[in-house]
Amino acid sequence: MTESTLPAALRDGIDQLIADTLAPQVEAIDHGQFPEAFLRALGRLGGFGAALPVAQGGLGLDLAAQVEIIAQVARTCGTTAFTVWCQSSCVWYLRQSHNTAAQARYLPALARGELLAGTGMSNAVKHLAGIERINLRARREGTGYRVNGALPWVSNLGPGHLLIAAAALDEGGYLMFAVPSGAEGSTLRACPSFSGLEGSGTYGVHLRNVLVPADDVLADAEDFCAYMQRIKPGFLLTQIGMGVGLVQASIDTIHAANRRLQHVNCYLDDQEDDLARELHALLSTTQALARQDQAAPLLSVLRARAQGSELSLRATQSAALHAGAAGYLMSSPAQRRLREALFVAIVTPALKHLRKEIQALEALQAA
Repeated sequence: MTESTLPAALRDGIDQLIADTLAPQVEAIDHGQFPEAFLRALGRLGGFGAALPVAQGGLGLDLAAQVEIIAQVARTCGTTAFTVWCQSSCVWYLRQSHNTAAQARYLPALARGELLAGTGMSNAVKHLAGIERINLRARREGTGYRVNGALPWVSNLGPGHLLIAAAALDEGGYLMFAVPSGAEGSTLRACPSFSGLEGSGTYGVHLRNVLVPADDVLADAEDFCAYMQRIKPGFLLTQIGMGVGLVQASIDTIHAANRRLQHVNCYLDDQEDDLARELHALLSTTQALARQDQAAPLLSVLRARAQGSELSLRATQSAALHAGAAGYLMSSPAQRRLREALFVAIVTPALKHLRKEIQALEALQAA
């Protein structure tokens, strides 16, 4: 691993919180328990606002620090790391909005973990990449909008949580907005069971004539394209933290297994030292890009995010193979991390989505 970007007191505080509050609950979280107590406590430490200025309730650090916090959590629990990413992404969305009323209403509470929030941007991000139709539609009503439609799964949701999503406007263009819990016409529905990430607070969201007042609009049609350019680097780079933590945990598993099985594990692909070198390179690249904030070159960001998925898949598979039959037990972290890594490669933008965007940008640069 590269040198930590976090102040020692913060890093140690998060490690202690993970040991005390998260580690004993990992199996329960894997089977459906939402890690609310941990998320609230992490918010009190500043774990969602590393890249947020102090004046807005954050730590005044940068995106590289936020990546490291997510990686710290993912080393113990990939599901919880995903919810940390969801929450910190919503903080990032609010930070990049020009709507000061929305920032004042939501941003400090989100950064402190007093208000939890789900990012319902998967459908919109895939739509903008030409992969699927957009599910939410909005029409003007006075100074606000009425929104209709459904999103099949949005994570980090539950009673009292905020929803952030995007819709296509009937008049053309797009809108990004927030919907508070209990908004009239907004309902949550249970999802089918997943093979992993069951504790991520994932629901189907149905919006029926939901009123979005002007104060809850994060980006209107005029600003939407520029806004997406502002949020996309952070959206992608912080996701790499999930993969980084899984890879480091897999290296730990390989190291432990080799104390007893090195004589036969030496025949496997992706040995400990090889994975450690690749992880160091990925994290160094990610941190360098994260320090550029919104100015990070999108093609480089996409490539790093794809590498994070690919390395997660290889490292978790190798760890399970190194562990042998013990790694196939339902109680083994090795098999859980296999499922979590598959999610890293499936969650929007999925690996195939990333490769589609990478190819398009490479072709554009070559033209």
